[in-house]
Amino acid sequence: MFRALLVALALLAALPARAQVDIEEVTSPGGITAWLVEDHSVPFVALDILFEGGTSLDPEEARGATYLMTGLLEEGAADMDNAEFAARSESLAAYFGFDANRDSINVTARMLTETRDEAVDLLRAALVEPTFEPRAIERVRAQVLSIIDSNADDPGEIASSTFYARAFGNHPYGTDEEGTTEGVNALTRDDILAAHRGALARDRVHVGVAGDITAEELGPLLDRLFGDLPETGTPLPGDAPYGLEGGVTVVDYPTPQSTAFFGHRGLERDDPDFFAAYVMNQILGGGGFRSRLMEEVRVNRGLTYGISTFLVLFDHGPMMLGQFSSSNDLVADAVEVLRAEWADMAENGVTAEELEAAQTYLTGAYPLRFTGNDRIAGILASMQIGDMPITYINTRNENVRAVTQEDIARVAARLLDPDGLHVVVVGQPEGVD
Repeated sequence: MFRALLVALALLAALPARAQVDIEEVTSPGGITAWLVEDHSVPFVALDILFEGGTSLDPEEARGATYLMTGLLEEGAADMDNAEFAARSESLAAYFGFDANRDSINVTARMLTETRDEAVDLLRAALVEPTFEPRAIERVRAQVLSIIDSNADDPGEIASSTFYARAFGNHPYGTDEEGTTEGVNALTRDDILAAHRGALARDRVHVGVAGDITAEELGPLLDRLFGDLPETGTPLPGDAPYGLEGGVTVVDYPTPQSTAFFGHRGLERDDPDFFAAYVMNQILGGGGFRSRLMEEVRVNRGLTYGISTFLVLFDHGPMMLGQFSSSNDLVADAVEVLRAEWADMAENGVTAEELEAAQTYLTGAYPLRFTGNDRIAGILASMQIGDMPITYINTRNENVRAVTQEDIARVAARLLDPDGLHVVVVGQPEGVD
């Protein structure tokens, strides 16, 4: 009942599409910073918390420790076991989510204004005082091993995992976030404790808050929530050298349909050409049926049901990637068309009509991202961890509209490398070396 009430309030907190978002930077008495969007229309608060570093903090001998540790944060804290923690959050109509990826640990919290203080105390216990009780470790370890086993039979997961392993080698980016079966089985409670100390630290926390709370209320709340965490964590990993040349890697897998994962080096989020690259990608493969690759590979030739590309802004090794699936007898043709379209845009750029259509869609769809406080909180935290200015939301569409054909021609020639494009194909493709 209480959880249903929280969901209902989250939906009620959905706001009309905003052309302008007023963000306030709040610094706690203890020096912790958060970005806040106040909205007192509904007694509901959303927090999104990102700890920079993520699974890339794992040492080589303990890969998977951060992922396992993150899964244990709601499995018992302070004097509560997992059942008591769940019952307490339910009684408060509070929701907490914990996840880990290569570059961050993601914590989401949704709570009612009337139970906010108790919910914050419960979240603090999960972050600062997790018990890592042995039975909970084995239960969550089994869940992680099940994920690893499932991924081993998923062609898409095999393709991306193979690509990252070949691109980044021994760097943590070259290992799946969950780790390996052998590695996860070997993890000890001490490994989990070390991952907790190294990952959840005040010097790498980014907080987005939206809803029924003022700046004056938020400051002390931040210190209550994070003040007892370590000041500093494990040093962040260095840059991830990209070591994959152009070509094709085939992973034999008995299936009538092959899955392809392709890409090469990308560019940083703070690169002067980022917005040009962003619009270019929308035209090439990011725009669904509006994109060139969908038009050429699916619509005109029927070689796949879908193909897409995306900019991946890893902190230590950005890439431009894409994926598609096709029957084994059509994969070779699909790869040929993919390379041809990659080369054509690198050489010739885009048309005025393509640019206008992409800009119209990107600017028109953007306000729809701000239709609820839960989504706004996530965007605020992501902006901070991405080193975006606090004005980004209100200037983003201007930056998209400012991109010219000349800008895209320049970044396409610089970024798109048909000879460096590497394709990992999982299946039994015909005519693919």
